[in-house]
Amino acid sequence: MAAKRIFIAGHEGMVGSAIVRQLQQEKGVELVTRTRRELDLVSQADVTTFFQQEKIDQVYLAAAKVGGIYANNEYPAEFIYQNLMIETNIIHQAYVGGVKKLLFLGSSCIYPKLAKQPMQESELLTGILESTNVPYAIAKIAGIKLCESYNRQYGVDYRSVMPTNLYGKNDNFHPENSHVIPAMMRRFHEAKLAGDQEVTVWGTGKPMREFLHVDDMAAASVFVMNLDNAMYQAHTEPMLSHINVGTGIDCTIRELAETMAKVVGFEGKLIFDGSKPDGTPRKLMEVTRLKRLGWSAGTSLEAGLERTYEWFVNAAESLRS
Repeated sequence: MAAKRIFIAGHEGMVGSAIVRQLQQEKGVELVTRTRRELDLVSQADVTTFFQQEKIDQVYLAAAKVGGIYANNEYPAEFIYQNLMIETNIIHQAYVGGVKKLLFLGSSCIYPKLAKQPMQESELLTGILESTNVPYAIAKIAGIKLCESYNRQYGVDYRSVMPTNLYGKNDNFHPENSHVIPAMMRRFHEAKLAGDQEVTVWGTGKPMREFLHVDDMAAASVFVMNLDNAMYQAHTEPMLSHINVGTGIDCTIRELAETMAKVVGFEGKLIFDGSKPDGTPRKLMEVTRLKRLGWSAGTSLEAGLERTYEWFVNAAESLRS
């Protein structure tokens, strides 16, 4: 029996590379990957040629332009344009190329700023989005609706998973364009090395956030992709087909900072700068649907941070050598 050819779009990113590691443990699969230099996912012509030339059985759509509050505020046009083009090109050409199964990876930012907590899948499109990442969120919502629409019209099986805040190996540790965990980890690490007496954290420290280790996200993605269709449909609806992925547990940014200081070994004082934006007051995913399907996260926040910090330190040392 021929191996199942699986295309991981965005395999060099944090989530895509974790999915690659997960799928490498599976039998009977042939992984298909392309770097950005080899395949421009924003280009309709390039994506069309790729699917015409490759016989793909499944697609994991993990490719996206991502960033934190600063990046979303500074580059809104890039965020909405590039993400819309990537999703539209891949989903449509996957259908044209005969791909029956696809998994689209979204984001918890699709939910309204003041969504009921924890956020159920049904909260989608029930209120105003958080202003700092509207372009990205709109693009991700469009991806969900693309999958639902192609399922309805063409009878394919394109599924969507909405992860909470992710972190782990291969995250972006840029000092300005990264998410809260990598930005904080780098800041604390550098402060420790410099012998600083204090570290300043953006915001008041009061917002609550949920964090999921990327290896758990990869495991959940493969789990949802491989679910029996009857079971998947029994727990979703035609116009509400996405599934939340998270731990179901959140913490304040202050608690995150305190845990980070412990993991990194920073013993100085924490200063919270209330003049910086806090973002959404709380973001906790309701993960009952996924648990009923049979999957739960297995990595605690502290354990995940320890694994991530170990990788970060080793990666930083390898760059210097």
